Amino acid sequence: MIEGPVVIVATRNAGKVKEFAHALAPLGKEVQSLADYPEAPEVVEDGTTFAENARKKAKTVGDALGRTVLADDSGLCVDQLDGAPGVYSARYAGEGASDEDNNEKLLAELEKKRLGEDTEQPLLSTARFVCHLALYDPAQGQFIEASGEAEGWITSDPAGGGGFGYDPLFYLPAYDKTYAELTLEEKQAVSHRGAALRALAEKLSRTEAGK
Repeated sequence: MIEGPVVIVATRNAGKVKEFAHALAPLGKEVQSLADYPEAPEVVEDGTTFAENARKKAKTVGDALGRTVLADDSGLCVDQLDGAPGVYSARYAGEGASDEDNNEKLLAELEKKRLGEDTEQPLLSTARFVCHLALYDPAQGQFIEASGEAEGWITSDPAGGGGFGYDPLFYLPAYDKTYAELTLEEKQAVSHRGAALRALAEKLSRTEAGK
């Protein structure tokens, strides 16, 4: 379904582009992003699920460019906040919010939940990162989709200079590190996006084998 060596990923997020490029390089694929296609339309992510947003991005951009496009929608779901920020993760603190703005709001909302509690516990809530991928072929009008999740905790002690988004707050007990402290290789092995990419690769392999 991905013809040629180039995969167009429907994002302008440099952090995501880096992760996709690292994951797809072993398959001999070069990643391009919307930064390489200024004519690509902006897509309003107004779906109620990660899957809806990923499909909308892939189809809108794929139809506009006439090329197969891979889109993802991903976010953080915090149990203590009833699953928030969820699909609003990138704009939790408002449209145009920075990573720092979103992180500050997340910690503030969790601290509200702890008012009156006599605890210095730095682990505030269980949480999971969720990723949904949609690969869309406009020539066939078909999607191939996959999802991945990663379980962890939100910590009040952000750490690490790598990654992006909520990575400094997402703590993995098995590693005793946050996402932002992992190497790119470590993060790909355990992350929600890494899991989704591996699942997508398996589906693509089965599709190609069935031709």
